[in-house]
Amino acid sequence: MKAKTSLEVGADGVAIITINNPPLNLLSADGKHGKLGFWSIEFITDILEAARKPLVAAIDGPALGGGLEIALACHARVSTSSAQLGLPELRYGILPGFGGTQRLPRLVGIHKALEMILMSKLVNGDNAQSLGLVDALCSADELINTARHWAKDILEFSRPWAVSLYRTDRLEPLAEARLILENARIKAKKQAPNLKHPLICIDVIEEGLMHGPRAALWKESEALLELRQSDTCRSLVYFFFARQRTSKVPGITDTGLIPRKVNTVAVVGGGLMGSSIVTALLLSNYTVILKEANEKALMAGIERVKVNLQGHVKKGKLAEGELDQILSLFKGVLHYKGFKEVDMVIEAVSENTFLKLRIFSELASCCQPHCILASRSSMVNLNLIGEKTKSQNRIVGTHFFSQAHLMPLLEIVRTEKTSPQVIVDLLAIGKKMRKIPVVVRNYTGFAINRMFFPYSQAALMLVQHGVDLYQIDQAVTTFGMTMGPFRMTDFVGFEVVTAMYVQFCNYFGQRYCESKLISIMQEDYRAGETTRKGFYKYDGESKFSPDPDIKKYVNKARSISGISVDYELMKLPHEEIVEMILFPVVNEACCLLEDRIVVKASDLDVASVMGMGFPEYRGGIIFWADTLGSRYVCSKLEKWSKTYGSFFNPCSYLAERALKRTPLGSEGQAKSQL
Repeated sequence: MKAKTSLEVGADGVAIITINNPPLNLLSADGKHGKLGFWSIEFITDILEAARKPLVAAIDGPALGGGLEIALACHARVSTSSAQLGLPELRYGILPGFGGTQRLPRLVGIHKALEMILMSKLVNGDNAQSLGLVDALCSADELINTARHWAKDILEFSRPWAVSLYRTDRLEPLAEARLILENARIKAKKQAPNLKHPLICIDVIEEGLMHGPRAALWKESEALLELRQSDTCRSLVYFFFARQRTSKVPGITDTGLIPRKVNTVAVVGGGLMGSSIVTALLLSNYTVILKEANEKALMAGIERVKVNLQGHVKKGKLAEGELDQILSLFKGVLHYKGFKEVDMVIEAVSENTFLKLRIFSELASCCQPHCILASRSSMVNLNLIGEKTKSQNRIVGTHFFSQAHLMPLLEIVRTEKTSPQVIVDLLAIGKKMRKIPVVVRNYTGFAINRMFFPYSQAALMLVQHGVDLYQIDQAVTTFGMTMGPFRMTDFVGFEVVTAMYVQFCNYFGQRYCESKLISIMQEDYRAGETTRKGFYKYDGESKFSPDPDIKKYVNKARSISGISVDYELMKLPHEEIVEMILFPVVNEACCLLEDRIVVKASDLDVASVMGMGFPEYRGGIIFWADTLGSRYVCSKLEKWSKTYGSFFNPCSYLAERALKRTPLGSEGQAKSQL
């Protein structure tokens, strides 16, 4: 839907200007006035805010970014309770550039303004009124009339004619305000040391306090112009649109299929993952049945669900009064009675092929023909699961990430026989669960696990050749990864990682780098975070620290492998460590595109950020590689492969694009086979 702006003058002489720019009601500018400060100063400040007729903003639905900044320049604001207000510009690598850095603090105070701007926090109408952001609340039906009367009252001097830009009554005293700003700087540097735009935004806000709001508007405009041309802005804007595109699957979502209604979902298996999936479904208002094999396992699964929900209550994500209502949607069973009424079943038992085959055979006979049969498996081939049933067209993979009620990514795995209708249904379910879906073909490791298995492989290879493992984790986290490869291995657990290595070795032996380190550590009863001993030491609160004992395991593994220390590698700067760790990941992502496991490269970018903690402000793994250039990435891999073996061999997809100097994420890189 295109943006629409309309003007209507009522019999009382009050003009109603309607701005409707879905989905977010951002301000839309035609770009004809590119002069510095035109929109912020000449138009919004010197024409709108300085108008001789009162302007009242009537807000319903979302009013974000420039749309809200227009409202801030009005002389009053009226909204509905359900309206959403915010300045989310920092999500896109810029700052509020139409006066928001100056007017918002003057309406809600420095502390609250920083919270809304730096965290891109949205507030509803009720909260906005309590903050002083809006002046009155009313129903949607009365919104226009209320705003109309408010404007007439201002004109008749029965209500204040407030100019937000010059208000000072909400501002903290100068000394206190500067202390708040300095604390915000410290926090921003700690949370995002690689990002400059939050610090620039804080500087612009402070400029208004020190030299007046009009001077700060000029600084705001200059900063906006500079930030819009930054790599961070390009990456974040790209990633925003990449996220929107994951639910668009050629040949599936463009065929006119309509999602079927799914009301009741059954989950088979109430372990850590199963109970987490149940929690996510309940929070999305589905009726859920949890089936377990025995009473003890069932009670344990139910308790896990309750603990998960209580965690949401403690964090303020769920009201205490809502807990009983949500639990009323949930029941546990030891049988398949009632499964005839279920619209979807998610199998979430352990990675035991024979157990899964038996369960799906039972499900095929006790569920209705329309019921979706999904597996959460990350290792068992879905084709194998479907072989023993007559229901292969409704079998699909739903690869939730741990913990399912917290992690936003959902990998939807389709076999060659999965019905397009089932994929459409799963995309709708994912949307209701507030998940970001990535549709992939059924293949070993699917997309995300396969793409990132070289992450720890490359790290183990470097350690074998003498690089300190804690230096590797530090280099990679300084780059922006949520976890380094060794911290991630501890988090996932040695048992899971070892099982994945066995599987990947069988299928991708040439790209497998064997290391004895983990198996040696397992012999000493180290298994990762769950045992409080892995590559790091852990206390009871999940705080971790380097373990000096690791050196003996490293030396033993190196001795068994017969690999000598490479003193040149030990001198590697952080930048080159990052490349040696992440370029194999780029190469595996290219293998996925070559094998057509995913529809488009941007899906891998989203998956790398949302599933594996790649920094969003770098755009995703493929986007980042393209900023360096395919030829540069390929040449580095070729160089390393000559010294360290086939693990670093660039795949043909990468080599061809390097030769042609074309981007890895160029259009048409992976025709859909879905």
